[in-house]
Amino acid sequence: MNPELPFFPEAASTVAGDVDVLFITWSVISAFFTLLIAGLIVYFMARYRRRHPEEVGARERTALWLEVAWSVIPLLITLVMFVWGTRVYFKIYRPPADAIEYTAVGKQWMWKLQHPEGQREINTLHIPVGQPIKLKLTSEDVIHSFFVPAFRVKQDAVPGRYTSVWFEATKPGVYHLFCAEYCGGEHSRMVGSVIAMEPQRYEEWLAGGAGGKSMVASGAELFQQLACDTCHRAADNTGRLVRGPALDGVYGSEVQLASGGTAVADDNYLRESILNPNAKIVAGWQPVMPTFQGQVSEEQLTQLIAYVRSLGAGEGTAAAGGTGGPSHGPLDSAGGQIDSPAPQTAGPAKPEQQ
Repeated sequence: MNPELPFFPEAASTVAGDVDVLFITWSVISAFFTLLIAGLIVYFMARYRRRHPEEVGARERTALWLEVAWSVIPLLITLVMFVWGTRVYFKIYRPPADAIEYTAVGKQWMWKLQHPEGQREINTLHIPVGQPIKLKLTSEDVIHSFFVPAFRVKQDAVPGRYTSVWFEATKPGVYHLFCAEYCGGEHSRMVGSVIAMEPQRYEEWLAGGAGGKSMVASGAELFQQLACDTCHRAADNTGRLVRGPALDGVYGSEVQLASGGTAVADDNYLRESILNPNAKIVAGWQPVMPTFQGQVSEEQLTQLIAYVRSLGAGEGTAAAGGTGGPSHGPLDSAGGQIDSPAPQTAGPAKPEQQ
């Protein structure tokens, strides 16, 4: 867009052009009909005004074609714009398959961001140009909104659940990052930058940074620290589970619940199962898993979920899984059962998650 016109921020993403054209088209159409209607009102006021106190208005002839025209034409315009807007919407909110996932946690009054390689940043996000980036969002306190005007993307970060937004920078530069949702007294200070770099420079930045463990490695370590592996791993070489279901292949699968319903094991489901394991009890298992509410932070939750996702995506339906083992038998410190056999299910066993 014209840099001399501050009404339009710089366009620096693959979807920015589509959003701008749609916005400008709607603005032009709205301005045209506003001026047309206002002009007709003024014209009719002058044309059909009462010229004499005793003048009586005459009955006007009905024009059917005019009635049809001013009903059908706006209808067609709005239908075309609806279809066009829907296509742009789906393009914005459906990340491509090769998008790399980063995480962002909103907190009064900062953005905590983490790269898949493990690097952490506060209010600054370095990204490579030409690479689709999927940003998984959540909040530790109130609703925030991740907004990068140059990319034409905005998405709320909501406490207690995950949302996502994606973008692909088209040119290097430093672009403003705002919180677009009023989040408290220091809301105006919740700003930052997205720094788009050429791929080679980005790799050099990664190599020269503080580094750290990747999301998956951090999640695997936390999985052991919290003793999750005592319940969600096979106890012997036969693969028989004595404390709880394995998580291999559970991500993305459809889990059968004790209530008779089903749930898809996505990020929000796994998050809920960690913090509130009794919310959705999986068929075949008793609610013996302890809650980890208050024991893990939002960043640690994303690491645990990244680790579970790395174990493989499931296909079809998970017939059994759960929040612990069968109800009989002593419990270990992690809430699992020490000497309880795995529940019996018809057919070959499949790895599941609670």
